[in-house]
Amino acid sequence: MIPLKNDTFIRALLKQPVDRTPIWMMRQAGRYLPEYRQVREQAGSFLNLCTNPELACEVTLQPLRRFNFDAAILFSDILTIPDAMGLGLYFTEGEGPKFKKTVCNAADVAQLPIPDPCTDLRYVVDAVRLIRKNLQGSVPLIGFSGSPWTLATYMVEGGSSKSFQKVKGLMYGQPAVMHLMLDKLAQSVAAYLNAQIEAGAQAVMLFDTWGGILSSEDYIEFSLYYAKQVRTLLKTQHDGQRIPTILFTKGGGLWLETMADAGYDALGLDWQTDLHHARARVGHQVALQGNMDPVALYAQPAVIVEKVKTVLEKYGSGPGHVFNLGHGILPDINPDHVKAMVDAVHQYSPAYHQ
Repeated sequence: MIPLKNDTFIRALLKQPVDRTPIWMMRQAGRYLPEYRQVREQAGSFLNLCTNPELACEVTLQPLRRFNFDAAILFSDILTIPDAMGLGLYFTEGEGPKFKKTVCNAADVAQLPIPDPCTDLRYVVDAVRLIRKNLQGSVPLIGFSGSPWTLATYMVEGGSSKSFQKVKGLMYGQPAVMHLMLDKLAQSVAAYLNAQIEAGAQAVMLFDTWGGILSSEDYIEFSLYYAKQVRTLLKTQHDGQRIPTILFTKGGGLWLETMADAGYDALGLDWQTDLHHARARVGHQVALQGNMDPVALYAQPAVIVEKVKTVLEKYGSGPGHVFNLGHGILPDINPDHVKAMVDAVHQYSPAYHQ
């Protein structure tokens, strides 16, 4: 394997000294880029784009040609595992992801297979290999998966939801069934992330998008418990290199201390979590990633620069910070505003690492 030319992101996740704060951006390969929209049109559908390794590789690399990001993230979707379990993922314009089949009871859970990532999700593994080859060691590649709880919400609801009444109904009404489902998902997620690591991912991130909809006790029992299970099953050494791990629970700021005990190297923070207080709460236990409000990128570049300065100041001096948005970039953001953010991080962060 080609050695990394820029390992700032990896070093920051491991809380090692760096000369500046690294930056990447959730959904950095996506609809805000005109070149992405061209490839998406060529693919014919979002799902075709995800399942074609060459096109997935192309859109993964696109933002790195425009911006000086310190990491690439695999272009894929969090719902690849439920699709490989036979639920029939499809996308409706303007309505987001949907499934042809849903999971409603113990019999449905019993029928769910644990996918073999090297066969059932080979297109993802092939994309990771291709991206890693094309990066030529320029920056590290991040692999990812949805968390067991987040995947379960889509599988039970059949798509996105505002109330989550079906999945919570199953959780409260038949907790044993929910635990069986989450256990299968934890095994599936770990196998999937391990396959990405073996194919070349140099860090992995677990997206717990819907953990924040739960009460504190339910979060610990139904979300964090299975995030921990995934972590214990991960291969965090590959080719002699440490593979850092990131856990991101949107709306999880209430539970940072508990999340810091889950074994991950870093916690992602949404924009509603105060970065200064978060650092004080977790101490040196984990690195922190985040957490500028994605909507701030609608502002003029001068305002964006000030927002960047605020985030850097909130974290303060020393290692262990990866700059990112507090959630994914919105689709109609001006790419020039992204450049203003990236350039500002590069300009102002070295002062915090002297």
